[in-house]
Amino acid sequence: MEILQEDNGQRGSFFVEENGKRLAELAYTWRDDHVISIDHTEVDESFEGRGVGSSLVEHTVMFARETGLKVKLYCPFAQTVFKRHKEYSDVFTTD
Repeated sequence: MEILQEDNGQRGSFFVEENGKRLAELAYTWRDDHVISIDHTEVDESFEGRGVGSSLVEHTVMFARETGLKVKLYCPFAQTVFKRHKEYSDVFTTD
């Protein structure tokens, strides 16, 4: 499974597509030059229970680390993943 990214400088997403159909997506918004917020995560029923949503969050964390960003969490699913993975705390912010 390949996780792709699109970003227009204001909003972006990490997503999985098959046959041109988006089956999983994590949407984020640029809050400023140093902070993005995870706004929403959605996974198609056919992918549920396979860890795809968690993988999207992990890719967002890797992106934040590589680019020196902090991450705000508005998405309840992402909040749950961050609670389970204390090692993600280095990119978390409430500011």
